[in-house]
Amino acid sequence: MKPRTAHSAVQPSVDLDDGPGVPEAIPRTVHELGQRLGAASIDRLWIFPPLIRGRREWGLVAASSFEGQSARRLVTARYSARRTGKGLFLDARYLDQGVAPADRLPRVMEGVVRRGPAPLGGPRLVEVGGDSAAFDAFIKEFGDELFEEAVKGRS
Repeated sequence: MKPRTAHSAVQPSVDLDDGPGVPEAIPRTVHELGQRLGAASIDRLWIFPPLIRGRREWGLVAASSFEGQSARRLVTARYSARRTGKGLFLDARYLDQGVAPADRLPRVMEGVVRRGPAPLGGPRLVEVGGDSAAFDAFIKEFGDELFEEAVKGRS
């Protein structure tokens, strides 16, 4: 039996859903990532399109932070969220993926897209460049109402 490799793996099929998802999930995950890393240390963000099923959502956000002149530390935030009659539930796992040359990270993100569910597409790239004001302006784009409701628990 031939072992499966990243090159021979079959991409999972995904049933796309036009449900409402959880609009608060991405902005809150990005905001928390900024709190953990410090907005001034973030170079770039990659926000992958979420998988949505009704009022549930799963997604991935990746951030590169400055680690010397040409290296970047890659941190990912994988989240799951749901909205019920009881409120908003959000669970995010933050993982330090290591350090790599800054010019290699776009290829890493392309690999994530290739291995992910095909119909979801590529990530949105946000250039922060270590500018806290740019990070704050990006968070403001989501609107204050997405930060008002308290999270009831983990998804």
